[in-house]
Amino acid sequence: MADRPKHGLARGLTNYGDADFSLYLRRSFAKSMGYSHAMLDRPVVGIAHSASGYNNCHRHFPELIDAVKRGVLAAGGLPIEFPTISLGEVFLNPTSMMYRNLMSMDVEEMTCAQPMDSVVLLGGCDKTLPAQLMGSISANVPAIHVVAGPMMTSLYKGERLGACTDCRRFWGRYRGGEISQQEIGRVEDGLATTAGTCAVMGTASTMACLAEALGMILPGTASIPAVHADRLRAAEASGMRAVALAKEGLTPDRIVTEKSVENALRVLLAIGGSTNAIIHLTAVAGRRGVEISLDRLNEISDETPVLVDLKPTGPYYMEDLFAAGGLGPVLRELRPLLHLDCLTVSGETLGQRLEAVPEYVDHKVIHKFDDPVYPEGGLVALFGSLAPEGAILKRSAADPSLFEKEGRAVVFGSLDDLAERMDDPDLAVDADDFLVLQNAGPKSNSGMPEAGYLPIPGKLARKGVKDMVRLSDARMSGTAFGTIILHIAPEASVGGPLSKVRNGDRIRLSVKERRLDLLVDAAELAKRTPKADLADPTRGYKRLYADHVLQAPLGCDFDFLRKSGK
Repeated sequence: MADRPKHGLARGLTNYGDADFSLYLRRSFAKSMGYSHAMLDRPVVGIAHSASGYNNCHRHFPELIDAVKRGVLAAGGLPIEFPTISLGEVFLNPTSMMYRNLMSMDVEEMTCAQPMDSVVLLGGCDKTLPAQLMGSISANVPAIHVVAGPMMTSLYKGERLGACTDCRRFWGRYRGGEISQQEIGRVEDGLATTAGTCAVMGTASTMACLAEALGMILPGTASIPAVHADRLRAAEASGMRAVALAKEGLTPDRIVTEKSVENALRVLLAIGGSTNAIIHLTAVAGRRGVEISLDRLNEISDETPVLVDLKPTGPYYMEDLFAAGGLGPVLRELRPLLHLDCLTVSGETLGQRLEAVPEYVDHKVIHKFDDPVYPEGGLVALFGSLAPEGAILKRSAADPSLFEKEGRAVVFGSLDDLAERMDDPDLAVDADDFLVLQNAGPKSNSGMPEAGYLPIPGKLARKGVKDMVRLSDARMSGTAFGTIILHIAPEASVGGPLSKVRNGDRIRLSVKERRLDLLVDAAELAKRTPKADLADPTRGYKRLYADHVLQAPLGCDFDFLRKSGK
């Protein structure tokens, strides 16, 4: 028995000091689950899934898992599913972002500790797919990802309604007194009516597109709606491909490279993707020792147009992108700018994939390169005295009339302060001011929540004000919109310049110059004590998080999980 090849159940044996006994014991316990001897001799494909009663996006996973198993069995493998942590975006406190790294560790450790020749990973809701990508890259076992897919939209008074850009749009109208409490209740009933991730180009769908651009999911599968039969066929095909990956030994380190990361970065810009994705892609790349420079982001953004006209920047939804042809036509339009020699989990290069001629492309949804939605990429990095290490603006979702502007700071020292004073009728604020939120970054007590989408103060909302310059060290949902500057680094909680901003200070924004500056004399700043709210938990995962989480330009990963060098 000692000479048996190390595959399937023979991989990573539990150590009892006798390898033959370990395999004998393992097979004995496996047979208690009803497996035959012949089945246990097959290559083992692990199926890591993140279904949970606290994750509405993944409620269709039992059916997806069955489809993956079907594919694995058809290809001659043995599928064994196992659960990991699940991160339901709206159900976690203080924020799902705090637990992304924990999930990545769960995925990595369980992939390495349990016997499997390859692994299929099912995820989708905002932080689950990034966590799974991070974990599978670190584990470096042959891997293929299957994404949940987006929700379908519903109708409300003849208008299409989809989570969650429309959530924010209607909530803004409710805050402004345009619609009643009864009507916002009816909207609530119709925002999310199927399984799947948000129906717009939010973080989940952005990351699905980036996973396809990286080559870690099967071509053409990023945009398939969650409840579409093609989603099940994609899962079955992924299961079949997982068996081939096990035999070929094609590992993530051959797929996720400096070139494929740059391809994904271009796709992020071309689809008008979520600001969260730059943090997640940076963390994913960091597991391979690939650095993402915000200066390089600006260079790529200046030469990469926005081609996809989806909400929150346009009128369409993810189901429209699927019907329009999916990500393939976007990649073909970007072809001259892409590294075509990058390998994908399908076994072919990106260039080989793009040789196929698409059957149909709807150019209302997916624009041609020479007829873009916007001539420049959706995201831009800002630097300056207020953001020495950078900040991010989603310019494709912002009001260009606010791009070159100087304003007075109206400062909120924390999320509690924001909640307490934002709708105070005595708040000294007007539409030309800059709303500033401090202490909402990765090392703060709030753990970098999606609080950067500061609401318009109640008294201004009721006057019809729709947008203002808002800035913070927080994140915002990929479904949000507005002139919102995020991820300011260093954050306020570690004493960054943001912590020294005071009410009445002047701030200058110049998107053209890529600048965000605090117009306060250096001598005056030196006198100010930072308003810092650094998290200091005493135990458990939050202690680990507080001690090791990095700043936004390094993806908010843990320092000990990143791979050094390229």
